[in-house]
Amino acid sequence: MKTNRRRFLQAATVASAGYFVASGVAQEESTSPNEQLGVACIGIGGKGGGDADHAARFGKAVAICDVDKKRLESKGNAEAFKNAKQYVDFRDMLTKHEKEIDIVVVSTPDHMHAAATLMAMRLGKHVYTQKPLTRTIYEARLLAKVAKEKGVCTQMGNQGTALDSSRAAIAQLRGGLIGKLKEVYIWSNRPVWPQNPFDKGRLLTLEDYIKYANERASGDTPEEKKAKADEMIQKKKRDIEQGLAVLDWKLWLGTAKYREYLPGLYHPFNWRGWWDFGSGALGDMACHHITIPYAACDLKDPTWVRARTTGHDFNMYPASSVIDFEFPANENRGVLPFHWYDRNGNQPPREIFEKYNIKPRSSGALIIGEDGAFYNSDDYGGNNAYYKVGGEEIKDRLKVEVTYAESKGNFDVNQMYELFRAVKANNPKIAVSNFVDRAGPVTETILLGNLAVWAASERAADGGLGDWGDKIEWDAKNLKVTNLKDIKTPGVETLIKPVYEAGYVLDV
Repeated sequence: MKTNRRRFLQAATVASAGYFVASGVAQEESTSPNEQLGVACIGIGGKGGGDADHAARFGKAVAICDVDKKRLESKGNAEAFKNAKQYVDFRDMLTKHEKEIDIVVVSTPDHMHAAATLMAMRLGKHVYTQKPLTRTIYEARLLAKVAKEKGVCTQMGNQGTALDSSRAAIAQLRGGLIGKLKEVYIWSNRPVWPQNPFDKGRLLTLEDYIKYANERASGDTPEEKKAKADEMIQKKKRDIEQGLAVLDWKLWLGTAKYREYLPGLYHPFNWRGWWDFGSGALGDMACHHITIPYAACDLKDPTWVRARTTGHDFNMYPASSVIDFEFPANENRGVLPFHWYDRNGNQPPREIFEKYNIKPRSSGALIIGEDGAFYNSDDYGGNNAYYKVGGEEIKDRLKVEVTYAESKGNFDVNQMYELFRAVKANNPKIAVSNFVDRAGPVTETILLGNLAVWAASERAADGGLGDWGDKIEWDAKNLKVTNLKDIKTPGVETLIKPVYEAGYVLDV
């Protein structure tokens, strides 16, 4: 009997363990206190604090590490971490506690994800690493490779993969609810941190500040102005000294080239907007927004990407960008375009929403199919709906198999627990966002967009989006820009494979 396309896709949904069914093969985990897993946490501020708390809920906190001594002291006072040893250098921690640690949680700035994760996995440790998995494409490929070679269980901090709503949506879309999938749009209200390379008020060095103070100091006479400037300068020097008393700046820089420390400029949060440390709005949020589109539409190994931006200086990311990807046809769909928009208010053309009578929120995802559209208005994969042309909501659902995450609280907690389940069952595929099947390929796809952003540094005369930058033609298998000789912007290859500063290991 001939199998029609919908039946084929329904069967494919059930069989695609790498997307969401993998957790259904879990073995019964042990609950014996004697088998409690030892946990070490690297980066315990911000999101890292929550990650550490979740991990300590299911394991025993052996050691914690942060380059900020205030954070260490604060976390060390919490009940779950009172007996955990404290370190500022993760290399010391992993070396000294190798035999006690089973799982390592990595929640540092993006530029340090790979170095810490690689060391842990090469020691045979299971790892939970925050999104995006890495800052560069080669690092993502390498982490997946090492995870597979070592047979360790891994999970990227992509909480939406543990949402019931996201798993159900993937199953419905792959099953053919809106027909053949044709196009993807994602928009984000990020950045919400300073990310404007043309802000003339931003000062990068103490020398910059001294010049600023001498120019801006108030006073009725030259002597009064100089006294005020000296006062401002001395206060800034004290602020720097106090900051460095609790922050190990050399360790914070880690794999990155040296630059001066100024309080608040990079640490504790604004690093996201700098090329050397973060991955911009795309790297920060696309791992979440793409959870459903990636799995439903097979958004893997794009053939080319290009971008328009508000311009950048190769030091800080642009304030806003539009990025176009194209994915090759496969057995489930034809050639598929994917369009990304970042900055609040920067969204797809209105007529796309009007066609389905959708009123978009500030962030969201839209998947266009032959028979309708899927709309997600939540960063993590909730608030999902399906519409026909004209706006009629599609309420009927296909009978497709979905295996949901085991609930231990909210989806953030559940996603961490999924890694512990995988470790205890000795089955890496239980963790849906594992490095090999999901997190590595997702991160490669996303970070390719930043190559295009790098090559689109020109800004429009009015400060808005400039013209399209050079198209990046991509050989995913070999991690190569095939038209590199035609790219006018130098340095594109530095976003493919980084060079680490001495003391940190990439390749072995």
